[in-house]
Amino acid sequence: MALDPVTLGVIQAGLQQACDEMDLAFSRAAFSPVISEANDRSDGIYSAHDGSLIAQGAGGLPVFVGTMQHSTRVLIGMIAEGRVAPPVPGDTYIVNDPYLGGTHLMDVRFARPYWRNGAIFCWLSNTGHWPDMGGAVPGGFSASATAVEQEGLRLPPVKLFKEGRLDPEIHSIICSNIRVADQRIGDIKAQAAALDLGADRLDALLNRYGDDTVRAAIDELRHRARAQMAAHVRGIPEGSWRAQAFIDSDGVVNNPLVIDLEITRKGETLTFDFSRSSPPCQGPMNSVLATTRSSVYLAMRHIFPDVPISAGAFEPLRIIGCEGTFLDARYPRPVSGCAAEVSQRIAEAVFLALVEALPDHVTAAPAGTSGNFALGGHDPAHRRDYVMYQLSGGGYGGNADHDGLSNGCSTIGISKAPPIEIMEQNFPVLYHRYALREGSGGAGLHRGGFGLDYEIELLRGAARASFVMDHGRFGPPGVLGGRAGATNEVEVIRAGKRHVPEHLSKEQDIPLSPGDRVRVRTPGGGGYGDPARRDPALIAEDIRLGRYTAREARELFGHEAGDAE
Repeated sequence: MALDPVTLGVIQAGLQQACDEMDLAFSRAAFSPVISEANDRSDGIYSAHDGSLIAQGAGGLPVFVGTMQHSTRVLIGMIAEGRVAPPVPGDTYIVNDPYLGGTHLMDVRFARPYWRNGAIFCWLSNTGHWPDMGGAVPGGFSASATAVEQEGLRLPPVKLFKEGRLDPEIHSIICSNIRVADQRIGDIKAQAAALDLGADRLDALLNRYGDDTVRAAIDELRHRARAQMAAHVRGIPEGSWRAQAFIDSDGVVNNPLVIDLEITRKGETLTFDFSRSSPPCQGPMNSVLATTRSSVYLAMRHIFPDVPISAGAFEPLRIIGCEGTFLDARYPRPVSGCAAEVSQRIAEAVFLALVEALPDHVTAAPAGTSGNFALGGHDPAHRRDYVMYQLSGGGYGGNADHDGLSNGCSTIGISKAPPIEIMEQNFPVLYHRYALREGSGGAGLHRGGFGLDYEIELLRGAARASFVMDHGRFGPPGVLGGRAGATNEVEVIRAGKRHVPEHLSKEQDIPLSPGDRVRVRTPGGGGYGDPARRDPALIAEDIRLGRYTAREARELFGHEAGDAE
């Protein structure tokens, strides 16, 4: 079927709009601040045939692009094999098993078939970060877990909603295994309501243009996305580039893990070879294959943001060599640091490998950590238990055109830190500091952006703190002569005594009492280009704004720059 460009464009926008509205509805209706305020969620539309991505919300986490596609594909296969009960209209599956196309256990996926004329036209799916799924520590970020069972409840695909009604038995099993279970019903209903809205928007689109026309448009959009990415790949010089990115440690063994990546361009294919990377690790910094692939996809989206979010865009990208490394975790390897941390090191490796081939498109390394800080305890004033999850931003890397963004969201998505007013309202904490981490950006022709510096006091009740962060041992690398950004720093002040985790930014179950404090300084981005070539006027402006002292500027950018004050 031939489609005119206007109709094709309108259908593309309609599919995108349906996903955007699902995202918005999910956030507005959710109970947990990590979803309602931080937007740690994503919604999409997937093929009924193979689960391939049709459209995803622009405001959804890019790291979920590949994982939700993989998860939907696995679910379709399990239904075909008879391992999962087939759906009827109104059914919605829930799954968080990381080995079935997921990330970590806290990322809970809903999947619902969308029916037309008695057949499945496509699948609607979304993922939301639940603040707790049980396990050894509140929040699920067990820094020293050695098996996935220690991280929480693992759900295979099961029908949480049957013919539109919440299954009380499945819901009871979930609530019996997680903390603050009484609060999860708000997130469950919000997640289901987002899918309801998506179905309504698809009804309107299909009723307007017809099923055959929309199917033809979906096929054409996938073909065009593939052609667009292939054209970008052809613009890269033929050859190979190699880079390494490092994880501080796995949380158990205090030695770095290496992501060793070689990228080769041949014809219209870009091959990513991870075969030289570290073997599977004991601690929770293993990555499941779906997340590893998705991390490559999101890195290429950063480099070529004009390519539509579609399965076709992934087809020229070939990912090999993960088997036998910590980037292809198999049961029972723990994976809580998978999506939030390892994925960002994978993207960093892609940036470092391609910056020489594409210097005008690729940035220096960003902060590269989600800054996962979980606090769980009992609030005596409100007579209730709580689990608080704090994520945080950091500096972006400098690029060919300008300095990096300060306190930007993590590489893996658009999630933002919840407002401190919301956190103080919901949890027994007080923020004493929430500011840019001045001087943390790596020096360069275009410096890296600055990280975040925050400090929290526990006001009442006993609590336990856990951290799964990274870049505490190595700062985000600069490129083309630029310097690294500042490392991540964590300190806990208990009874007036300062404690720094042995693994620098990974530790679990730290007991806190009222008056104890936690301070976190997130990394700055890497610098781009030779610092000595930086415009003295820009250095003088940074000094005027207090981002660097004159002495710091002199040390980082050279004697003349220090005199620019």
